[in-house]
Amino acid sequence: MKLTSKTVTCCQSCENPNLQSILFLGYIPPPSRSNKSSTQLTEEINYPLELLYCTKCYLVQLGLVVNKEILFPSEFPYTSSTTKILRDNFSDLYDECEDLLNIPHGTLVVDIGSNDGNLLNNFKNTHNVLGVTPETIGNIAIDNGIPTIIDYFTESVVSQIKINHGKARLITATNVFAHIDNINDIIKLILELMDDDGVFIIEVHYLPSLIETLQYDTIYLEHMRYYSLYSLNYSLRSNGLEIFYVKEIPTHGGSIRVYSSRKGNYKIDESVNDQFEKENKVIGFENLTNFRKDVVNSKLNLYKILSSLKDGGSTICCIGAPARGSTLVNYVGLDEGIIDYACEVKGSQKIGNNLPGTIIPIVEESVLFTKQPDYALLLSWHISDELIPKLRSQGYKGKFIVPLPHPRIISA
Repeated sequence: MKLTSKTVTCCQSCENPNLQSILFLGYIPPPSRSNKSSTQLTEEINYPLELLYCTKCYLVQLGLVVNKEILFPSEFPYTSSTTKILRDNFSDLYDECEDLLNIPHGTLVVDIGSNDGNLLNNFKNTHNVLGVTPETIGNIAIDNGIPTIIDYFTESVVSQIKINHGKARLITATNVFAHIDNINDIIKLILELMDDDGVFIIEVHYLPSLIETLQYDTIYLEHMRYYSLYSLNYSLRSNGLEIFYVKEIPTHGGSIRVYSSRKGNYKIDESVNDQFEKENKVIGFENLTNFRKDVVNSKLNLYKILSSLKDGGSTICCIGAPARGSTLVNYVGLDEGIIDYACEVKGSQKIGNNLPGTIIPIVEESVLFTKQPDYALLLSWHISDELIPKLRSQGYKGKFIVPLPHPRIISA
């Protein structure tokens, strides 16, 4: 049988063979793939989900890399513009670029992994914009007037861009680096596409935030790496880029936005050194070992709460079916005996499927308001401040369960 994955035997960034195991979350299916609720069940492939720590560059990474064709089918069911916190974040990024960089209007801005054009929508009236994304969801961006190449960011695509558009003054990659297998090759391509005075902005899920808030649910097969500023700086510096500004942002439960350029182009801001000093107190193998213990305790507490509620006759649904929810549901051991269904917003491509690894059906969010389950488990708990008021205003009367970092029930 042809293998659809490869084992990580050395660090994906620095090639150090000394990798230490931090956490094993079981055999988990890819979040982007699941059975249809209304059809005969078919096989699902599960992969071991293990987290490894590099003792040289401090990169935290998965122990297995699954083929991108498995992880990112062309009909990949994710759109970034449906989440308010992401829309606000990209608006903030645009304003920040205007203040910090003074990038001339009319110059080229390229977004790698542009999805439905959410980020570039902020730039399209002042700059020439171009998105690159392998998913057909890029057609939404095209329909909205944002030129998009529906393909992976490869050498041939970079050559095509340079011929048709010239070099880019600004390149962005938000929540993308964790998904890319050949990271050093991609950074080299970014440098090739970026003009001499260009800037590369990257946003990644931030390892210290993951540790501090027990976000084991954001560990899934699509996320091959988990960055601290140390590990990210190693990758960028090794390939010719220098970090000059850093900012923590709230997306995905805690991320970091990093500005880089060719060495010497920009004065290094105090934020960079401040962030390094802050990290010294958080990252390290001892803290990661404690993280593993806390994750296990959190899992047991959540299962205990949910099973007790179910034993008492309560109905429980999930709010949302995000990729991170797949890890939580499968690791904790939730099935149709505990969770009755999961609700997704109208128009979601996930409606009509089951949650990956289960036969829990994904239904339209309107079911929440008609059936009024006793409890709603927030799988996108990191935006609970956005979700709870919204669902209350739409008429949901039950109680909410926020699963992480420590399970709690919200009645108000």
